[in-house]
Amino acid sequence: MIKNFTPRLYQETILATASMKNTLVVLPTGLGKTNIFLMLAAQRLSQYPKSKILLIGPTKPLIDQYFLAFQKNFKTDPKTMAIFTGATTPKKRIELWNNSKIIFSTPQSIENDIISKRINLKEVSLLGVDEAHRAVSNYAYVWVAKQYNKLAKYPRIIGLTASPGSEIEKVTEVCENLFIEEVEVRTEQDPDVKPYVQETELTWVEVELPEKLKKIKTLLENTAKERLLKLKSWGILKKPLSYITKRDLLGMQTELHKQATQERTNYTLWQSISLVAEIIKIQHAQELIETQGISPLYHYLQKLRSQSITTKIKAVKNLVIDPNFKSVFLLTERLIDEKIEHPKLTKLREIIINELKNNTKILIFNQYRDSASKIVEELNKIKGAKANLFVGQLKKAGTGLSQKEQKAILDDFRAGKFNILVATSIAEEGLDIPKVDLVIFYEPIPSAIRHIQRRGRTGRLEKGKVMILLTKDTRDVAFRWSAHHKQKKMYGILETLKNKITSPLRKKEQPTLKEFIPNHNLLIFVDHRERNSAIIKNLIAKGVEVKLQQLKSADYLCSERAAVEYKTPTDFVNSIVDGRLLEQIKNLKENYDSPIIIIEGEQDIYKVRRVHPNAIRGMLATITIDYKIPIIKTLDAEETASLLYIIAKREQEKNKHSFTPHSSKNSRSLKEQQEYLISALPSIGPTLAKPLLNEFKTIKKIINAKQSELTKVEKIGITKAKKIKEIVETEYKE
Repeated sequence: MIKNFTPRLYQETILATASMKNTLVVLPTGLGKTNIFLMLAAQRLSQYPKSKILLIGPTKPLIDQYFLAFQKNFKTDPKTMAIFTGATTPKKRIELWNNSKIIFSTPQSIENDIISKRINLKEVSLLGVDEAHRAVSNYAYVWVAKQYNKLAKYPRIIGLTASPGSEIEKVTEVCENLFIEEVEVRTEQDPDVKPYVQETELTWVEVELPEKLKKIKTLLENTAKERLLKLKSWGILKKPLSYITKRDLLGMQTELHKQATQERTNYTLWQSISLVAEIIKIQHAQELIETQGISPLYHYLQKLRSQSITTKIKAVKNLVIDPNFKSVFLLTERLIDEKIEHPKLTKLREIIINELKNNTKILIFNQYRDSASKIVEELNKIKGAKANLFVGQLKKAGTGLSQKEQKAILDDFRAGKFNILVATSIAEEGLDIPKVDLVIFYEPIPSAIRHIQRRGRTGRLEKGKVMILLTKDTRDVAFRWSAHHKQKKMYGILETLKNKITSPLRKKEQPTLKEFIPNHNLLIFVDHRERNSAIIKNLIAKGVEVKLQQLKSADYLCSERAAVEYKTPTDFVNSIVDGRLLEQIKNLKENYDSPIIIIEGEQDIYKVRRVHPNAIRGMLATITIDYKIPIIKTLDAEETASLLYIIAKREQEKNKHSFTPHSSKNSRSLKEQQEYLISALPSIGPTLAKPLLNEFKTIKKIINAKQSELTKVEKIGITKAKKIKEIVETEYKE
């Protein structure tokens, strides 16, 4: 089924493994991961001719590239291949799925189709996961792989990546999430790969930070140090001050929030949270002055000053009035007027002028849009330089490209319409730019994955060059060695995993009691606005049939009477402030007998906004006392889904008949209304309402019955009969 290429030996070796077991393939960029997947797709279709092949990738441009590769190298009618995107209508996607053998999709698109049951994963004999290192946490890959492994008749998974990560926990998590049984690793030094690796010349280009920029750097360091020393004196900070990373600070912030929620009156904890937020902002400013230059720093400082006027966040307000911060702003403003630049920009111009003499095609990486825009502006002043900006879809500071615009820029770059592409992290992953002669990092990055991805953009078909600009005595140096050590560590981890994958990745899960519980075909209606919720994925994983509908009130409907309004702490408080909540609970009470409010999340509702606690308490009292609606707190989507499952199970086992999202107490049948009315009598409820109606036939006869007649009904004793007569015969008084 393949054409136009001859497999290499290492590709055939990897294919032999992947055809037998779920495999994670780790292969340097440009060495043919696509062709391995293509060969495996051919093998699976030969083995299971009536099956389908599904490849998921993180971006639309990457999916398009796979489609084109299959068009070129796979012997099949192009009409049997399809690309799934959110832009395609659901009806069209059903048609494409039914008529296609090979489907390329982003995980989010396929995820929605699985939830809505527009597609059947049972038919898929191979799931390919590109950029497989993303299969961690709550990324859509994880849920799609879990559903595929559970539903497919002939499951086989292949994960493809150039760099799965440098932490053993993360690599193991990727393998577990994709049900990996074997790891096939090749580096550029492996003997079967080496003949195909184009030499890449790596050069570190060092620059010295000018004295005027060093002065700003020192002021920022002192500003951060003051706050770090405070945290140290309060016993909050345990590590040495030498180099506290952003990761350390974010971890500290999370821990402090947890403690502060439990100790609300502990002023030191709340002050520490604010100080950590200030340090994070100062460190960002430090990074800009050390690695980017004056203009990006100036824009950031201006943004903080503007925010300080309108925001209620203390960290921003405190920072802006700090004397050192004021000095930094004044010095930065002065250097903008003097047109002082970071030496990297000067060095970059020199490199570009020199390289253009050889008609070099250049890709420049910069992780900040402001800096990238500035670089494009400056390089286009050079004779012979034609630079273009390549960024993500999100609109920031006037920049942002749609997927269509991204594709057009790449096509133009490939066609030689311009010779320099200046890109943010969007270009690090998966893009097919085969003839880049030189890749320039404007700054080193501490991530091993991103470092490998950037380097892999050159040296695919012929010798390539990589230059990394580095400012001496700054965090650039720390980032350089961080990436270096993580990369070495990553290959060590992969070898360990390769040799010891029998545990924990190959072990079979022990059977649990859950496997022997009968499937009750539970159904939960979900409001369509909740379609991206993690709760839905958890419900489907529990075997619940989820139907997305437009519900007139409530977010989840577990039965005709049990309706759930779902809130996060932030949404709960916001809906009190804007008046939505009262209207929502009125609608719940009017339409359903057993409404519930679920508040999900660890956040303290009294700390979400500056709302007086008594206003929140008053609303809680109104909901629970006046409307008799219970409020249940859950920690996360998993716990919420488990609660909804139990509610639906209780309700639907008790009431065997089906229900619709339009069922409510205002649309009951006559029989249901009769049962409802009698169930309201003291100590009766739904269980005893039916025997009473069966015995007396009409509500009128039940009301008129004597106490002795009522006791003839099973389980209606003297006490219950007496209470019923008391209710119906006692005169009403205001």
